[in-house]
Amino acid sequence: MLVPKDLVGCRFDVAIAQLRNISRSKASELIAKRIVYLAHRKANKSSLLLSGDEILCDDVVSEKSLANKSNSEVVQDSEQDSKQCANQIVEHNMVIAYQDDDIVIVDKPVGMAAHAANGWNGPTVVDTLAKRGINILTTLGDEFRRGIVSRLDVGTSGLMLVCKTDLAYEVMKKQFANHTVTKTYHALVQGDLTQDKATIEAPIGRAKVSDFRFTITPDGKPAVTHWDVLERFGRATLASVNLETGRTHQIRVHFTSIGHPLVGDSMYGANPVLAEQLGLHRQWLHSMALTFTHPRSGKTLTVQSHYPSDLQHALEGMRELSK
Repeated sequence: MLVPKDLVGCRFDVAIAQLRNISRSKASELIAKRIVYLAHRKANKSSLLLSGDEILCDDVVSEKSLANKSNSEVVQDSEQDSKQCANQIVEHNMVIAYQDDDIVIVDKPVGMAAHAANGWNGPTVVDTLAKRGINILTTLGDEFRRGIVSRLDVGTSGLMLVCKTDLAYEVMKKQFANHTVTKTYHALVQGDLTQDKATIEAPIGRAKVSDFRFTITPDGKPAVTHWDVLERFGRATLASVNLETGRTHQIRVHFTSIGHPLVGDSMYGANPVLAEQLGLHRQWLHSMALTFTHPRSGKTLTVQSHYPSDLQHALEGMRELSK
């Protein structure tokens, strides 16, 4: 997460203590053990935070012992601290991009799921909204995903719409099903796309080799992806992508199918060397804009986002590499 404006100029340990609601001594311990650290510069507990600093939380235990504790206790406590810290930072980083009585649009950070699911113990959009007192009043839909009419992958950041009321849920569910919502993503893909704009139309289904991967398959669901080139770097291309359909992993699968996997997308065969050069630890994909008809007013509404710091940093790195 980026350092909040009200914590710029604070000591690192003071800021972590406030963000996590813990003592300064505990915050100092997390900093000393490198469980909490800054992304692009070295910092100790007394370092003053600057505007633009990014706080990260590692899930790797750097020290295996503390006074009066066994190694196993230290590892367990450190792992719990790390996970709790990571969850709190991700939750804090979720921005409300738009809200009214019927809908709320969040700018979802990477590392957050849309809703609870088997095997997922991390933060979710639904839980984070509840913690902030934003009530999802609709009783429609599955119990653990009330209000959710469209999702983003855990590893994808950007705009996601949640419905508060029954009216909004019914209307927006139809709009997404009828493909009348314009969903615009930005994707950094490997290689040089040969055209300036094109459409990928190919059915998507589950891959037989994995329960988590998807692939192009004749018996899959219809999927249509439109893209336009925004910027070329030789080794990679930045594209604006509009989805006509909303299949799981659609952008990732479609670009992989034409030989241009998303930068950083190890699941679909991206080059790990390039991702490492850019300091990127996930697929370069962001939900940039949503345009739809408001469920109550009937007016056209567009909500826009901006790149999170990790994607912006990787993009600037790509520009440097292409010089």
